[in-house]
Amino acid sequence: MAARPIRPDDIRTMFSRAMSEMYRTEVPQYGALLDLVAEVNAATMRADAGLRASLEQNGETERLSVERHGAIRLGTAQELFDIRRVFAVMGMHPVGYYDLSVAGVPVHATAFRPIADAGLRRNPFRVFTSLLRLDLIDDLALRAEAEAILAARRIFTPRALELVAICEAEGGLPQGQAGEFVREALETFRWHSDATVSLATYRKLHEAHRLIADVVSFRGPHINHLTPRTLDIDAVQAGMPGYGIAPKAVIEGPPRRKCPILLRQTSFKALEEPIAFKDDAGAGIAGTHTARFGEIEQRGVALTAKGRRLYDALLASVRHDVQVGATGANAGEYGAELSRRFGSFPDDWAELRAEELAFFRYSATKAGIARRGSSASAMSVHELVAAGHLRIDPIVYEDFLPVSAAGIFQSNLGGDAQKSYTADSNRGAFEAALGAVPHDELELYAQTERASLDRALNELGLSEFQIHATA
Repeated sequence: MAARPIRPDDIRTMFSRAMSEMYRTEVPQYGALLDLVAEVNAATMRADAGLRASLEQNGETERLSVERHGAIRLGTAQELFDIRRVFAVMGMHPVGYYDLSVAGVPVHATAFRPIADAGLRRNPFRVFTSLLRLDLIDDLALRAEAEAILAARRIFTPRALELVAICEAEGGLPQGQAGEFVREALETFRWHSDATVSLATYRKLHEAHRLIADVVSFRGPHINHLTPRTLDIDAVQAGMPGYGIAPKAVIEGPPRRKCPILLRQTSFKALEEPIAFKDDAGAGIAGTHTARFGEIEQRGVALTAKGRRLYDALLASVRHDVQVGATGANAGEYGAELSRRFGSFPDDWAELRAEELAFFRYSATKAGIARRGSSASAMSVHELVAAGHLRIDPIVYEDFLPVSAAGIFQSNLGGDAQKSYTADSNRGAFEAALGAVPHDELELYAQTERASLDRALNELGLSEFQIHATA
């Protein structure tokens, strides 16, 4: 009798733990970040009983310590197609399309993550996955050389792809094969200190763009950062120097708020690491490469389309009027102006819900259930919330922000200077390479909100007709 397959959620947890251990060995400062974040999170929950209660209500405390996101950069359509299959084994699916040409970075991307609420609660591991835009390399000869180099490499072990095929054919992997899959898949993300190109070729690629050199010059897409989640990113930013870590000049994303929204991120500068390059005779030449860095994130509530329009407009206005220099000049002015202009963005959970700016998870309260079948049947959802029959909790934003990613990229490619660029999206080509259409993140949040409301109203004894008539 064949062994029973284990859950994709369990394989994802095995993989994310193995990757965290590997990255902690490769980049010791990542371990320092984990220690700092754990200290800040514990202190934040001790100081804010309301926050702790909300986290416990939604199962957030259990996932907080294991939560990570990583990032990799791929070079070919085939690599993107196969990484989708690899992540599917772990219950991770493409969500969203990100055009990083707005940051002057020649990639477009998606995020692989769980999409079911239960899977997100168990382990919300995400990997922001970029595909190099070779069509944005102006030098045609260099573009052809890069294409040839990438075409010759294989970033997955043969056994990893064999196990993916077995999973696809049999609907999963048993414990033994799952462990083997994790070991084999991890090789794709491992750091290699020897380049596959000559130093001369590396310099040409680097001159075209640092990220192009990072993607093309190595045998695989080493993970370039692994990010823990904090409950107070300002405290982490202030505490980093005490751990021997120099933070970037500004925290990317919205300002500090009572009710956090979307995503705030900070990082330390990428490490300069020794690399062995080839010469024409195949001998090694010593050099360096800068790619891997540390990042921390604080996640807030997911915004609706209306909320995102307001957020994008406010952020764009600040970035247009206050430029942060490469050495951090104007960082204080930028932060002050960001806080001032976001004063027009409601900072109250009830108001955010009433104005349909954010997504919330609904649950029936004890008081509401006690009055099941009473006058509550004549109330609207808004009235049920106001009367204390329904509780609302923010739905965590599980995705990424192109402008924030741009700021992190920029700070790790030579400075914190903010720049504006013209977008050059090619979503059709990305989806063709992926072999799938990424899920729409706004639809996923709306489905989660609707499902929670339906369950809560059902607990209050409201009929399907009443649910839609009073919502």
